[in-house]
Amino acid sequence: MSGQARRQRVPRLSVTMRFSLITLALVVSAAALALALGERLGDVWLAGGIAIAVMAPLALYVVHAGFAPMLAMFRALAGTVASFRDGDFSFSLRWKRNDELGDLVAAHNELSAALREERRELVQRELLLDTMLQNTPVAMLLCDSRGRIVYANIAARKLLHDGRRLEGQSLAALLEAGPAPLREAVERGGDGLFAVPRDEDEDDVYHLARRRFTLNGRQHELFLLRYLTVELRRQEVRTWKKVIRVISHELNNSLGPIGSLAHSGAELVRRGEHGRLEQIFAGIEERTRHLDGFIRGYASFAKLPAPRVEDVMWPGFVERLRSQVEFRTDEPVPDAPGRFDPGQLEQALLNLLRNAHESGSPPEDVRLKVRRLAGKFSIEVRDRGSGMSEGVLSNALLPFYSTKRGGTGLGLALVREIAEAHGGRVALANRDGGGLIATVVIPD
Repeated sequence: MSGQARRQRVPRLSVTMRFSLITLALVVSAAALALALGERLGDVWLAGGIAIAVMAPLALYVVHAGFAPMLAMFRALAGTVASFRDGDFSFSLRWKRNDELGDLVAAHNELSAALREERRELVQRELLLDTMLQNTPVAMLLCDSRGRIVYANIAARKLLHDGRRLEGQSLAALLEAGPAPLREAVERGGDGLFAVPRDEDEDDVYHLARRRFTLNGRQHELFLLRYLTVELRRQEVRTWKKVIRVISHELNNSLGPIGSLAHSGAELVRRGEHGRLEQIFAGIEERTRHLDGFIRGYASFAKLPAPRVEDVMWPGFVERLRSQVEFRTDEPVPDAPGRFDPGQLEQALLNLLRNAHESGSPPEDVRLKVRRLAGKFSIEVRDRGSGMSEGVLSNALLPFYSTKRGGTGLGLALVREIAEAHGGRVALANRDGGGLIATVVIPD
């Protein structure tokens, strides 16, 4: 039977009522004793003094006896609250009386039971989380502010210490004894890829991610090492398959018509009908030119040389762009020169400007904006075309991804390659009111 049920079987008598009844009984007893002594002694004041002297110790005893269990319960409550503060929720209390203190004890016990259940569920979740962390293929290292390892999962122990424990060791000493590419990746700071040679022809590729946070009032750093070789190989196979499909499609689209036109030309020559030969040769030339542009596009992407940076004045550079494609500038370009490969950056911006014109934007809404920011230049190409869906935005910079019929999917990928070769980046975003904004950022 629960404590609540047992208390309900006991008649309820509040603490105030209990001590009121005790006080009333003491007063009545003192008055009765005083009256009895007054009749015997004939002196009311003397009888009252004797009654008070006799009843005072009894009253003190009764009050002490009445308060003692309550004081003991208050001490017990203070002790259990201290245990709660220390994370121990195993204590419960018992109070037989059905009063306000009984209600407090019942609430205390319910709270203790709820905290015990919450702690049990928390421990189970922690065990599940620890099991997941220990068995994840991503190597995890948690280091304190002194560079000491405080946590390492199974993958980290296998990768860095032959399966032995790492807790308590110095990260610097571990890196010194480990592969040089890992040490260099950690010293560089930030996230990134690095490769560890496996043999003469093969490398193992890893991705390093690191995050800083405060744990128990102290700074900690988490290192995540993800093995990417298998995944990259799968992606490489998928990429090659896609390249082969695209190249096969383009070759078939060009060689098929060329073969058909050549056959038709041979038939016309055999019949002596030379009037249509010029048209046939023009068709062959057009398909050959298209195929040549396609091959050149692939070659330029695959053989992009390292940029030859030099000081370039922005006004002259922008005017050379304007001579090749139409656009407007919103504000004057910076006077300070930029340091970049003018040929490569020109190719990247021409790709973006031509895409802007092909997006359906009015020509007058194709804009170029060059700004100098802290330590970098930002070059924006904006249009009022149809923009891009979220799915297209997330894939637009990937090689061989194209939504254009007959597109190679190399234009924006080449822009990204050129920007990253300069130590910069490229970003695409839809504009409010329609259209797209492409931003190329390069160091100054």
